[in-house]
Amino acid sequence: MKKIRLEILGLSSSHSQTGSFALVLGEEKGNRRLPIIIGMFEAQAIAIEIEKIAPNRPMTHDLFRSFSDAFGFDVAEIVISDLKEGVFFAKIVSTDGKMSHEIDARPSDAIAIGLRFGVPIYTYEALMSEAGIILSDAEEAEEGDIDNISTNLPSTSDSDKDKMRALPKDQLKKLLEDAVNNEDFEVAAKIRDELNKRN
Repeated sequence: MKKIRLEILGLSSSHSQTGSFALVLGEEKGNRRLPIIIGMFEAQAIAIEIEKIAPNRPMTHDLFRSFSDAFGFDVAEIVISDLKEGVFFAKIVSTDGKMSHEIDARPSDAIAIGLRFGVPIYTYEALMSEAGIILSDAEEAEEGDIDNISTNLPSTSDSDKDKMRALPKDQLKKLLEDAVNNEDFEVAAKIRDELNKRN
């Protein structure tokens, strides 16, 4: 399967879920975005490594790095491997120099670990085609600070999810377009997931 290299474009707090964050990944040479909703602790672990902040005590992902150093294995790459019922799955590809192993992980944990090893993050073309959000050239040029995403769209609370389920497909597609135009990747991800459930 064809792999696409991803880069971390931003991390923003969730508009609808306290303690959740939208991690926005983008294809390295393209205009598709892959937003993934993650928890507060994982977002903190990713942000700390991006900003190169040294915590007083090792965090869980730092502990994983220490284990790998002690037992002589390395991480080769991170792969966002699957999407099932709106939930992303990932694999940590590790090696001891002779054999390679794939370890199942949540994308947030896999990325936090991958950052500590300085390895590339990939996804498959099929997954990017299914779950990626495409930005036009104009939108890409206007894309601003992802940390300050704002939207005029409804939130994605449980009642809004019920309303979303009741909307026709063409209306959902219009809402998806509006979310992308407003750079609200969290709402866009929820609408995308709802559309994917209907396919």
